[in-house]
Amino acid sequence: MDTKILKSFVSVANHKSFSLAADELHTVQPAISRHISSLEAALGVTLFQRTSREVVITPAGVQLFKDATAILSMIEQATTQVKLVDSGKVGTLKVAYFSSACLSFMSHLIKSYKQRFPMVKVSLYEMTASEQIEAFKNDAIDVAFSRVLPSNIKDHFITEDIYTDKLVAVVHDSHPLAGFNTIDLAQLKNEPMIIFNRNEAYGLFDETIIQCNNAGFSPQIISQPRNMQTLLTEVAAGLGVAIAPYCISKLYSEGCHYIALNDVNTPIPLQMQYKKKQHSATLATFVDLVLSNKENISRNML
Repeated sequence: MDTKILKSFVSVANHKSFSLAADELHTVQPAISRHISSLEAALGVTLFQRTSREVVITPAGVQLFKDATAILSMIEQATTQVKLVDSGKVGTLKVAYFSSACLSFMSHLIKSYKQRFPMVKVSLYEMTASEQIEAFKNDAIDVAFSRVLPSNIKDHFITEDIYTDKLVAVVHDSHPLAGFNTIDLAQLKNEPMIIFNRNEAYGLFDETIIQCNNAGFSPQIISQPRNMQTLLTEVAAGLGVAIAPYCISKLYSEGCHYIALNDVNTPIPLQMQYKKKQHSATLATFVDLVLSNKENISRNML
């Protein structure tokens, strides 16, 4: 059923006048008359009783008026919703991140996004790098903040570097090296070492081992925690020293001291990642917001 004809019918029913309906719809009265006649012919009923002085809606017309009003309202609502979805103003957004690298900016980023797009439902998931990869496989997330993806899957993603971190040594406040601002990595060769679990960040683990080997020793690994907060707790408890990205200083780290490494300059990027085949408008608007905030995020991580 043509919506244009329905609009003509509803207007005539509201005004009880063909001429007033024509004025409202910015057309001519004969066009309105043709619409009503074609609608009555298609339905096989009389919708209006017409005299030279008045237009009276029939019982069949009353029923159609209720249904037509509802139909036109639904069409208008659907049209509005489609446009909102297309512009990224309505929908869902599922964001994965790991707190040690994102704690300082994630809440501000999401708050800013929600202020611009209050009708988008945003869900946050704290995940390790391996959990994020699995979530992408299951389409459980739209975008993630993580370290560099494994080479066997990275071609399926678009990645944007958000900021670049560096490796530092983390020691207990009472450790003999705690008074130093910088050290050589070789000064840790006899220390029990705490390194983040390889299964959760294989690139970070492997890079740490490579740097230790370059410094002339193999680390005495006594723990591989799966959580950066656990790593800091173990250092604060005096169980050993750690090598980790400096971003973990944003976590609770009472009892820990961070020392720059003179001979380690490996960049540790935090990336925003999403599938190349992912084209939702909500994701596009979020990506634009993140990229516009890159400079501020990077500055705050220094």
